[in-house]
Amino acid sequence: METENLKEFDRIILGIDPGTIVMGYGIIGINKKQVSLITLGVLHLEKYDDYAMKLKKIFERTIGLIDEFKPDEMAIEAPFFGKNVQSMLKLGRAQGVAIAGAMSRELAVNEYSPKKIKQSITGNGNATKEQVAGMLEHILKFKYDSKFLDATDGLAAAYCHFMQKNLGIETAKSKAKIPAKKKATSWDAFVTNNPNKIKK
Repeated sequence: METENLKEFDRIILGIDPGTIVMGYGIIGINKKQVSLITLGVLHLEKYDDYAMKLKKIFERTIGLIDEFKPDEMAIEAPFFGKNVQSMLKLGRAQGVAIAGAMSRELAVNEYSPKKIKQSITGNGNATKEQVAGMLEHILKFKYDSKFLDATDGLAAAYCHFMQKNLGIETAKSKAKIPAKKKATSWDAFVTNNPNKIKK
């Protein structure tokens, strides 16, 4: 999408799936109640041997996306808790650098767990990457490439934020909300609130 067309959106959300081998990102635009895919892609980092250089590239790509697409908010996937402490540490650093990039542009950042993102997109917190990508493909009307699931993971973070913050739509949960009955504080109140339970 041409950057000059971004003005048609009320809000723009950048989503990032941090990683030290591949960083995925996706950007969506909201116009009233319609959500549109603006762009998605990946940053390949395996060619860099120096770990500090990888972090530098993550930082630069993050601020580059912010400067180009002017998002209003950023959503980022939180590192999952695993048995490999070194992997968790690396992912945490990658996430921190992306957040620092957003903060350097004074962009609000929202963090979501992988389970929360999957739940928001598919209704199943244990969904596979392919299931998440397939659901996004259906919702946003695009064809995803199975080689770029990190990109759809970044896109999923953005769409999750849209759903969680209710930016432009009502969720099924909010539609189904039923007002709680007032608790009776006296016999008169009970009779008033429950006329069908009183035998005459």
